[in-house]
Amino acid sequence: MTNSKKKTIAIDMDGVIADTAAQFIHWYQKQYGVSLERTVFDGKPEADALPDGAAGKFVRSQGFFRTIPVMPGAQNAMQQLMKHFEVYIVSAAMEFPLSLSEKYEWIREHFPFIEWRHIIFCGDKSVIDTDYMIDDHIRNLDCCKGKTILFTAGHNLGIDRHMRVNNWDDILTFLQKELQTV
Repeated sequence: MTNSKKKTIAIDMDGVIADTAAQFIHWYQKQYGVSLERTVFDGKPEADALPDGAAGKFVRSQGFFRTIPVMPGAQNAMQQLMKHFEVYIVSAAMEFPLSLSEKYEWIREHFPFIEWRHIIFCGDKSVIDTDYMIDDHIRNLDCCKGKTILFTAGHNLGIDRHMRVNNWDDILTFLQKELQTV
């Protein structure tokens, strides 16, 4: 008898399906008139990467989360993954209360194929118990009970204690291999 239950994947929003680095750069240019490169985030938390406390100000501003660009390849990859996995979008959204409705509206716009039951806003991801977790922050992966996948971002360069992927093609390749081992 075979187990037909799909494996589960928790997928972070900011920095994984939503390109927050691009949004920070765009908002910084708009607010301060200074162009920045993505390398400004290399090896630094977002809050330390932008001068003048700009990152903290932006994430507390109306419209920031609602207008973030979609990470290249995320929409297609999510649709592909849903054929073989139970996919959940999981975001630690409680720290920035303005983000709750904006993140939900953003998901509805860019990922309308994700059922509302598969959207989880929380404060602490340690309560998430899925077979896989894809995230750009190690604090979320460190407490994961399943297999962890670190999505490359400037702030996590040099960290090697989780399996790393650089883009959505890498994720699809890895998880297709995982399916073959089942």
